[in-house]
Amino acid sequence: MSQEDKWLGYSEEVKDLFNKIGLLPFERVRVKWKQKELEGLVLPRPLYGDPNVIIIKLDNGYNIGIHIKNIEYIEKIPQIIKKSKLKLKEITKKKGLPKVLILGTGGTISSKVDYVTGAVYPSFSIQDLYDFIPELLNIADLDAKEILRIFSEDMKPRYWDLIATEVYNAFRDRDIEGIVIAHGTDTMGYTAAALSFALRNLPGPVVLVGAQRSPDRPSSDAALNLIGAVTTASKAPFGEVVVAMHGTIDDDIVLIHRGTKVRKMHTSRRDAFMSINSLPLAFYRNGYIYVLTNDYRRRSNTEDLKLLNGFDEKTFLLKFFPGLDPEIVDILIDRGYHGIVIEATGLGHVAEELIRPIKRAVEENIPVVITSQCLWGRVNLNVYRRGVQLIKAGAIPAEDMLPETAYVKLSWILARTREMAKIKKLMQSNLVGEISPRQLLEFYPSNPTAKILEKYIIEKY
Repeated sequence: MSQEDKWLGYSEEVKDLFNKIGLLPFERVRVKWKQKELEGLVLPRPLYGDPNVIIIKLDNGYNIGIHIKNIEYIEKIPQIIKKSKLKLKEITKKKGLPKVLILGTGGTISSKVDYVTGAVYPSFSIQDLYDFIPELLNIADLDAKEILRIFSEDMKPRYWDLIATEVYNAFRDRDIEGIVIAHGTDTMGYTAAALSFALRNLPGPVVLVGAQRSPDRPSSDAALNLIGAVTTASKAPFGEVVVAMHGTIDDDIVLIHRGTKVRKMHTSRRDAFMSINSLPLAFYRNGYIYVLTNDYRRRSNTEDLKLLNGFDEKTFLLKFFPGLDPEIVDILIDRGYHGIVIEATGLGHVAEELIRPIKRAVEENIPVVITSQCLWGRVNLNVYRRGVQLIKAGAIPAEDMLPETAYVKLSWILARTREMAKIKKLMQSNLVGEISPRQLLEFYPSNPTAKILEKYIIEKY
């Protein structure tokens, strides 16, 4: 590849400038811009953006874009590279600590910054974990295995099967107290729900953990989240699939959410995850796990562990909106989908035009499950006329299940049976804590900080 090709995406004017000073990607430059002198590594162009803007990674880890017309001068800084063999810090593990396996699937928490190139790349080894978070040496005897290297938005039902199988085999073949799964945050709730249905009678916690901010940022939440997750896997009394993420914007609490009741509620805040219609199972603080409820499944014997894999990928999650063309449901039927979950309004309502295709779907043995966009509260199709029409059409109300959880559950059920009566019974049965036994209005947050923390954590503990 020629030098010019390496600057693909930049304008010809920028390429000429780089060629003039003999610059290659990831080499160091000194730039004067707005009377300020900056130093950093010049990065290749991102996919989108102004081709006349030069991207430089500063020493503090942040990137800055400077338009070529605003550069007063730029010079290449020669780098002296010493050829020496890097000696890694020797890991001395403490004896007698609980054993925990960490499975890597990708995501921000599994990334590492190379400050020579300025790039963030996947890195998942015990050496990296202990170097990044030395506190882990006092919590558990860790082992790590990378099973996927994907963005969380590339997660698929077939990968749920793969992860569940890895968890099952690990518990059967290893002497471990629990398992931590490093996962991207955007689809973590789906995977947590899927593993909850696929893995039964767990001998220890399966803890999904992620990070909202990459490890190179001073405000990263990766370290505390991972410490909380490993502590949960090694010490918590429950044998369930859970999600461990920041409970506040500060570095003080990690909330432990049940895998079927958790949702990411903010795009970037560190306390983005919340339990919906239920309390978190527990929280981590200052080295301890505090259990908030007795309503959890306890650790089982390894011999009782069951793997119930399989998800029907012809399941569809449809969000209702004003003006939704009812032919969309007809198209799903004609395309051979086996089940449909509708994220309806309020108590579970859709436009009258959808009653006909929903009835058609049920008559053709395609279950239609009704959830609510409101998240908090419960679907009730017995209050208004439209709900009664849905019941008569054969729709299945999903109680207080999250739409994502209902989608995963229906997919899991359809991989086992296509008999409508059995599907309806299973969808309305509380199998793994996905349905709350009563409407927990006291847990509805009046603001993003959530009174859950004030009432059950800060005051009590």
